[in-house]
Amino acid sequence: MSGPAPAAPRTGLGAADLDALDAALASDDAERLARYPGERTDRQPVHTVYVPADRVRADLAPAWGARALAALEEHAPRPDALATATGLPADEVGEVWDRVRAKLAREPVEDLRVDLEDGYGTRPDAEEDAHAVAAGSALAHAVAAGSAPPYLGVRCKSLEAGTRRRGLRSLDLLLGALLTDGGLPPGFVVTLPKVTSVAQVAAMVDVCGRLERGHGLAADTLRFEIQVETPQAVLLADGTAGVAPMVQAAAGRCTGLHFGTYDYTAALGVAGGQQALDHPAADHAKAVLQLAAAGTGVRVSDGSTNLLPVGDRAAVHAGWARHSRLVRRSLERGFYQGWDLHPAQLPTRYLSTYLFFRSGLAGTGDRLRRYLAGRSDGGALDEPATAQALAAFLVRGAHCGAVTADEVAALTGSDLAVVAALADRRVG
Repeated sequence: MSGPAPAAPRTGLGAADLDALDAALASDDAERLARYPGERTDRQPVHTVYVPADRVRADLAPAWGARALAALEEHAPRPDALATATGLPADEVGEVWDRVRAKLAREPVEDLRVDLEDGYGTRPDAEEDAHAVAAGSALAHAVAAGSAPPYLGVRCKSLEAGTRRRGLRSLDLLLGALLTDGGLPPGFVVTLPKVTSVAQVAAMVDVCGRLERGHGLAADTLRFEIQVETPQAVLLADGTAGVAPMVQAAAGRCTGLHFGTYDYTAALGVAGGQQALDHPAADHAKAVLQLAAAGTGVRVSDGSTNLLPVGDRAAVHAGWARHSRLVRRSLERGFYQGWDLHPAQLPTRYLSTYLFFRSGLAGTGDRLRRYLAGRSDGGALDEPATAQALAAFLVRGAHCGAVTADEVAALTGSDLAVVAALADRRVG
């Protein structure tokens, strides 16, 4: 015997109410999506190599790889020797030894920046003109020969009054030579140093438009990074974080925020011997950069260490130990890119990067396998945002060569394309 039909659920909001709410928030929704389109999942280089313009040659990347391998051969020819030098476990170093050496032979430099700023210095105008043109031509020939890194670009001088015209002339000349001898590579980017105001970023947007028109490039082709190495970029005079409005003022052209360790800490009065990536002042600034860039698609890069692995074996080992520790530290804090200034830093860049992405690999894969299968057993109930982060971790590892596509498939039960799609999913 059936009972009375259940009463309709009681509600207080009707379709008209919800339509009114949608209308009220429509402009806010659109503005938020424009400002925060989400994180990018295309490849991010693990480092940027800075080379003075007068030292740039078409074969620079393979030459750096050869020098990196030579440094290993001289100072750590076996995995156990590199483990001793860096203080890392010998079995872990042995696990990635062949991968690191293969990377140095195949793709030693992921991102190259022709330096016409601090690493290059001030030269007579005619000399800088010639070096800018030669460097642009060298990049074009490297691209044509297939020896160019997947990402490359130029660091010009700043838009401060004293260097503005010189910096823009060099940028214009290098770009002209690059386009004369080839086309604009898809990974080309300009690094704008010593940014001190939102107005300078807006001016750089205008400069990019003028360069595009002057060189016959399609609109919105040129991209730039903001190098954060002044206190004014982190904290404006009105007390607001400068990098946040700078990212918005870039009008979609900004691809990254690169931290300048030594200029920044020096500007705060930190003693020369204490200036380092892991100084608390540097950590504070980089935390602000992370907050400003979150959700915008703009990536944050850590800076460099000036203790180079050069000299006798003891000095090289000391440089490797420090560099490997700082690379790992940056990765653990969510900075997946840094600067390298010498070929002998490449072994420890890839050593620490590969060990990081292979750490906990089985656990990461198992959690993703269960998430993709809709299972909650195994002691972890992962939220969609956590699953996205786990997937992004594997994708980053695959991009740099730490993990193979076959390993991703074996670990997760899904191919790399499925995992990459999960990493790209918009959450929240």
